[in-house]
Amino acid sequence: MSSDSDILERARQRGAGLPYAGAVTPQEAYQLLQENRNVRLIDVRTNAERDWVGRVAIPEARHGAVQWSTYPGGVPNPDFVAQLASQATPDDVLLFLCRSGVRSRHAARLATEHGYANSFDILEGFEGDKDVEGHRKTVGGWCKAGLPWVGA
Repeated sequence: MSSDSDILERARQRGAGLPYAGAVTPQEAYQLLQENRNVRLIDVRTNAERDWVGRVAIPEARHGAVQWSTYPGGVPNPDFVAQLASQATPDDVLLFLCRSGVRSRHAARLATEHGYANSFDILEGFEGDKDVEGHRKTVGGWCKAGLPWVGA
């Protein structure tokens, strides 16, 4: 197993040139969450996605949720930064998770712009990309990696 510092160094290398600290794989995110008290996973999917699709199964003390956009309608959450501030500190290592890794990149960028220098994207997201039949959870992501989650 890699140490936290090794994982974060690889993540920063993956993120070279990005407007946030870097990117971790789902497996790396899970390892960081097990070993480091200053690491928080921030799920930026909608409440509906978490309720209907599933959510990560990690202790609540290590897990937060701030919608990037709201459901229904997909309207950007105007209170994203304030809600993030109620769940994390600028000293925390923040691992942003969405469905497939798109919204989490935007969240990591915005968090970085607001003083959260250790903001990372979780690559592949919770469900990963669609397979050839249009299904998720088969190509990549937290679920496909076999990491703990609970269904709806």
